[in-house]
Amino acid sequence: MTASCEPRRAPPRRPESPFSSWCFVGIILVALVLRLPTSLGNCGKPPEYKSMQLNGTPKTSYLPGEKIFFECKPGYYYSNDYPLSTFCDQSNIWFLIDEACHRKKCPTPIVPNGETFDPQKGFEFAKEAHFYCNYGYYLKGEQILTCILSGDTVNWDHDIPTCEKILCKSPGKINNGKHTNNWRDVFEFNELVTYSCDHSKGAEEYSLVGESKLICSGPGKWSSDPPQCKVVQCEQPVIQHGRPLSEMKKIFSYLDEVLFECLKGFYLSGSNPVFCGGNSTWEPAVPTCIKDFKPPPPIKSSVSKFPGYSNLYEPSVEEIMEIGISLVINNYLL
Repeated sequence: MTASCEPRRAPPRRPESPFSSWCFVGIILVALVLRLPTSLGNCGKPPEYKSMQLNGTPKTSYLPGEKIFFECKPGYYYSNDYPLSTFCDQSNIWFLIDEACHRKKCPTPIVPNGETFDPQKGFEFAKEAHFYCNYGYYLKGEQILTCILSGDTVNWDHDIPTCEKILCKSPGKINNGKHTNNWRDVFEFNELVTYSCDHSKGAEEYSLVGESKLICSGPGKWSSDPPQCKVVQCEQPVIQHGRPLSEMKKIFSYLDEVLFECLKGFYLSGSNPVFCGGNSTWEPAVPTCIKDFKPPPPIKSSVSKFPGYSNLYEPSVEEIMEIGISLVINNYLL
């Protein structure tokens, strides 16, 4: 057997399937798609600002490099020409910008005969204005106004108040008496009128019951009601088991005072002294004398509640000690 000198041929190659090539490409595409959520559309909700809001409808996510625009919120304005915008960077983070809108301002309120105060520095949107009047004037309207939104602009939530001059009408005539400047119909702030009583045609003179001096203290308001001029007569006060220390008269006049003491073995209960009041009765009520029981010392009434008197009674040290001793004895007996 002889060897052949013909070169050996390689076995025929199997034709390459087109499907295997497309399969490889598909695998690459799937891998890319799986990576998309980590690199695309991952900028979430846009940043929020106090003075600005998003121009348009917000989306749930944004692509890197995507740009958004802002506009001023109602009550604010933008002073520059270039647009307000920001973008989602390649790290899926919003590029933050500064607040760029400013509060709109309400008209500066001017109040004649008064002052305007801005506690929050500037009459801007959502801020307040406080108003005060000069001496002798009163505020008519709201004392505090707020700058609020009104359509596309801002304005005060109430009308601007005014400062009016304080005036009082005549306090009025009284029976059996008169007041100074009774020919005038209008009085200014802090002006004074003084009442006095006429001379009585009878045996008893009129007493002025109430305040004799009235002051115009507010718009249409006097410091007190007009007094009365009338005859005041109190009968002699009677106290059982006691006696008056003051001089006794048949008839007592307005504000006459009577002081009492009890007989031996009796103790005074009530106010001491008492005064002849404007209704011809003793004020406070006449005290009583109680046997065998010693209450705390009587409260010494003061004439301060009557017009023309202002000194209040102050107990002495001895009286305070007597009250304390009485309370200790009473508690022991109980």
